[in-house]
Amino acid sequence: MASGVLLRSLSSNFSTVLPLLTRSAYNASFWRTLSSSGRLAAALKFTDKHEWIRVEDSGIGTVGISNFAQEALGDVVYCELPEVGKQLTQQDEFGALESVKAASELYSPLTGEVVEVNTRLADNPSLINKSCYEDGWLMKMTIASPAELDALMDEAAYKKYVRSIED
Repeated sequence: MASGVLLRSLSSNFSTVLPLLTRSAYNASFWRTLSSSGRLAAALKFTDKHEWIRVEDSGIGTVGISNFAQEALGDVVYCELPEVGKQLTQQDEFGALESVKAASELYSPLTGEVVEVNTRLADNPSLINKSCYEDGWLMKMTIASPAELDALMDEAAYKKYVRSIED
């Protein structure tokens, strides 16, 4: 129980564990992973709390955490996700991740309704570390206010943001 309280007390926006990620690890793997995903990266929008969203033609958004965030967390060992049908407002807490290094709350990038969660993460939360932009997605949601998407960062802006918090 004490370890759970300690993990939960760490920063919800990864600022506590960000210094653990060196610039060389950041450059070597974060941008290689993001850039190697090609078409996938172009469609991603990021929050300042390191969540990403990819909106499909159907108007459904797939949500996950960035490669930078999963590296900062370390090996993810537990994933708490919302119930399907839960209504979220942008910035609402919708779940949590626990790793060997820390715990972090998850925040909704947009307003909408949860329509699906990645049930594979219950038995295999390490999918977040192995494939955060593909198999390690967290939830899918409707987009109630498309204008909110415009306020999120594209890949270039997110890259600049991550560099600014590293210094």
